[in-house]
Amino acid sequence: MKFNKKLKNINTYEAGKPIELVVREFGIEPKDIIKLASNENPYGCSPKVQDAVAATLPNMALYPDDSMMKLKDALAKKYEVGKNNLIIGSGSDQVIEFIMHAKADENAKIVINSVTFAMYEIYARHVGAEVIRTQSQEHNLDEFYELYKRENPDIIFLCTPNNPTGDAIDAQALLEFLHKIDNDTLVVVDCAYMEYAAYKESAKKITPKELVDRFENVIYLGTFSKAYGLGGMRVGYGISSENIIQELSKLRPPFNITTLSLEAASVALEDEAFVNSCIALNFDEMKRYEAFANEKQIDIIESYTNFVTLCLHEMHKSTQICDALLRQGVIVRDLSGYGMNAIRITVGTKEQNSRFFELASVLL
Repeated sequence: MKFNKKLKNINTYEAGKPIELVVREFGIEPKDIIKLASNENPYGCSPKVQDAVAATLPNMALYPDDSMMKLKDALAKKYEVGKNNLIIGSGSDQVIEFIMHAKADENAKIVINSVTFAMYEIYARHVGAEVIRTQSQEHNLDEFYELYKRENPDIIFLCTPNNPTGDAIDAQALLEFLHKIDNDTLVVVDCAYMEYAAYKESAKKITPKELVDRFENVIYLGTFSKAYGLGGMRVGYGISSENIIQELSKLRPPFNITTLSLEAASVALEDEAFVNSCIALNFDEMKRYEAFANEKQIDIIESYTNFVTLCLHEMHKSTQICDALLRQGVIVRDLSGYGMNAIRITVGTKEQNSRFFELASVLL
């Protein structure tokens, strides 16, 4: 059977191992498994969200509201933008897919960071676009600008804070960069972890309203999968000029967000106190990882997210460390596939982190 030839050059994205897989492979009881690989909120979602979802269950026989008006109203109010500046996706990665198919083809050029979210490249290869990477591990806007001038790309992806490293771009530096980019180049500012960065340092805070008001060629991406604790609901969004949103909407399939997901995301926005409490706990616990790295003399990338990246010594291989932890029921992310001898660890609860330190102290 013949398939699209573009698929030959695409590697399947590997998500963090699910708890169910570890149960099957190693026979460990689910209660004894700690998942610190996918950057979910370890404290879950707001109790208000759980109550709202339970109340919505009787409506499961009906299709969701395809206008998504309740969620769009809530997001528009939060970010002070118009409803026509919004598009909702099944996770922000679906919006990335819309962007790629709307803007790129086999003649397009896409500029991304050397180490960043893998789906940018995967979606680019869906359409046969050329992917051009920077050399720097962390986002270097001067290097991005040099590539922009030389390559004249169709799309530039900036991930801040960056996944999987955790570094973030200064907001002022980003604005200065964007002013130098012409309107024919679409700039995607992926802010999946922005709630964490904005809490930690105001200089890293990027607001979609400022981007929409100043630039016609920029789209801000956000998600409910991280700080809001709704990874299982799969809700993301893009905020941009009405023209860009209108074009992306042509690619959105009907009913791409479930009734439960829409209700969960809408209510989650009403309980910012819960989200902020989770973020505060995150950074309190992150101090323990920084102390651990200092004790073991391991490099740790300063993180503006809910995860940390530990760069290992040559004597330790990330693949082996991750496998050893996995066999003890602790799931973390091996970054060898990104060309790094490093492991990425979601900052969990106090108890979860203590378990990681207990095992990692022996291995490292």
